Amino acid sequence: MQKEGKIHGWEIAREVEREKATIAERLRPGKRQIVAIIWGLVAFGVIFLIGCWLAGNPFDATQRIPSAYVRAKGWVGTNEWGIIWPVVGLALFFEFMDASAGMGYGTALTPLLLVLGFDPKQIVPAVMIQQASAGLVGAFLHREFENVEWKLRPIMSETMKLYFLIAIIGCAAVTFSITAVYAYFKVAKVWIKLYVACLLLVMGAVSLWQGRIERPYHPKRMLFWGALAGFNKGVGGGGYGPVVTVGGLLSGVPVKSMLAVTAISEGTVSCFSIIVWLSLLAGGVTIDYLLLPSMMLPTMFTAVAAPYTTRVFPEKMWRIVVPFYCVIVAIICFCKIIPSVIAKLAG
Repeated sequence: MQKEGKIHGWEIAREVEREKATIAERLRPGKRQIVAIIWGLVAFGVIFLIGCWLAGNPFDATQRIPSAYVRAKGWVGTNEWGIIWPVVGLALFFEFMDASAGMGYGTALTPLLLVLGFDPKQIVPAVMIQQASAGLVGAFLHREFENVEWKLRPIMSETMKLYFLIAIIGCAAVTFSITAVYAYFKVAKVWIKLYVACLLLVMGAVSLWQGRIERPYHPKRMLFWGALAGFNKGVGGGGYGPVVTVGGLLSGVPVKSMLAVTAISEGTVSCFSIIVWLSLLAGGVTIDYLLLPSMMLPTMFTAVAAPYTTRVFPEKMWRIVVPFYCVIVAIICFCKIIPSVIAKLAG
């Protein structure tokens, strides 16, 4: 039962479903939604143009890294680049699912790009920038599409409190995991990826089993889920969205608003992760933004369409889709990591 004067921030999504009871009614955009779509396209368009500029290696620290794909294209030692259409196709699917189901972009896309022959220093910077921009702009779009309310005054909404809690604990966990796992303990990446895949599979299975049950809201549980998600982000670059989103469902947050909270918190933690990485790697590191235009091009459309899709389809559907997709992401991770695990065990 809601206390008098207390604002959760998810009342608006339920009100929309009551007032517009059918998918067809929610599908028709109002003036507010049309304006939000335009602003979203403009914001992502600007970031796409910045990505095109960065892909041309405008600084000494940006160089074309001779990955297998770059060697095959004959771009070694040049500033040449182009839109990589297989990456656009993969990013199109995974960003739509990430923005609408709260997970899957970095977790599933990163191992696939490694298989396609790209270097981690081509993948990670682009993924971090894409996730930061998609998360922060996505939080605005979720509000305009009436999936959530962000209120600071006169009474702070529970969604804002939840965002601050998850973002702060996530940033602290990212700092710890990056410095501890990489700078001190030197844990092999194959074991990190295996850990993330196992965690996602367990969380997806648990949420499929219990996700349809509407639970009482327990915000303190998100201290654990936020810390675990931040740890995953720091050590593996992925596994943030699934843990926060599914953890929120298990903590009693309605799914539509939890997807919005995941977007803004992941955007914040991704921004912070970039700062931590650059501070650790400032000693002569080179970065290649070759993939950034190919990632931002589909983001211009999918990251705008996905929050609108969240608005259109009913909450009960997302309670099934989100955990089911978590299991699929885990299976993709397992398929990509098992050969490396076998090779590692074989010595």
